[in-house]
Amino acid sequence: MHFRYVEWDERFNHQAETPFDTLWDLFQQLLSISGGDVAQSLRWLNDLDDEYEITDQFEDGYGLGDFIDELKERGYIEFDDENSIMVPTAKTDRSIRKKSLEEIFNQLKKGNKGGHKTPHTGRGLERQPETRSWSPGDDISQIDSSGTMMNMLRHSSLDQFNLRESDLEVYNTDHYTSASTVLLIDVSHSMILYGEDRITPAKKVAMALSELIMDNYAKDSLDIIAFGNEAWEIEIKDLPYLQVGPYHTNTLHALQKARHILQRKKFSNKQIFMITDGKPSAMFEGGKIYKNSFGLDRKIVNRVLDEAVKCRRDNIDITTFMIARDPYLQDFVRKLTDANKGRAYYSSLNELGGYIFEDYIRNRRKNVR
Repeated sequence: MHFRYVEWDERFNHQAETPFDTLWDLFQQLLSISGGDVAQSLRWLNDLDDEYEITDQFEDGYGLGDFIDELKERGYIEFDDENSIMVPTAKTDRSIRKKSLEEIFNQLKKGNKGGHKTPHTGRGLERQPETRSWSPGDDISQIDSSGTMMNMLRHSSLDQFNLRESDLEVYNTDHYTSASTVLLIDVSHSMILYGEDRITPAKKVAMALSELIMDNYAKDSLDIIAFGNEAWEIEIKDLPYLQVGPYHTNTLHALQKARHILQRKKFSNKQIFMITDGKPSAMFEGGKIYKNSFGLDRKIVNRVLDEAVKCRRDNIDITTFMIARDPYLQDFVRKLTDANKGRAYYSSLNELGGYIFEDYIRNRRKNVR
């Protein structure tokens, strides 16, 4: 028998994509960019097919018509009778979030999406090799059967086994804290200025974070706030289709809404993650909006710094992810961070996911206050 060894090619370890899979990956990205407009996304997909002859490589003549039929059959799009248009379904929303989570983790060179724990031991989720005596309220699934049996045999005979409460041994487990996070996403006009799409990576990270929390940390909470001229809460299902508008940047209102949300939470660790690329340029004053796009307006900045101090007093950490490198904007972020005693990252769009995930995991290790 003869063996022939060749250099490993990772591609051999994956099944070939079906025509549907290839088009589905593209369609999900286009759907997010279009704000959930199925018709527009299909037009763009058709344009891409015309230019790059995507469907020409498929066997059995699989075309865009077949793809649309399969989208309907699989329950990814449906007809909205009220508006007479095709719309994405909840199944599509979930798929886009999961795809974002996979992309973020593929970009991370270190770490994983496993459990993240405090230095304390006690009741928790992950078993350690050390054991201790059982106490009322301990999870019986964590009983060390071997250790318990040995304790019992020390005072039992072959004729009669006598199990006592003091014999019971349980494994120590790592203690997990609960975390409540409010994610702020800047949707002001600057997020798409100068030929750079900043909103799509920001949305992708937000979708990945929401999927991570829902899949792995069911007791944690995540609220999402978009902010432009004002701030408003959005549901996780709306994240893929969030779009930039002709807005200024009302950072103050966003922080205020986040603080009010977190004040209602009973979790031990409370945090605000803010993704922005610009300076605060708007705020509400006397029921009206006050705006100034030129430079850093001291009136606006001082109110934002005051709000950062209020968050600190409520034990709410602010972590700012600044995706712009203007020195005067970085100076503002430094002042904001100092006022809150929080953290700041000056990240590129490619690094954004790694920074946010690492910070979320780090914050879950905090001691319970």
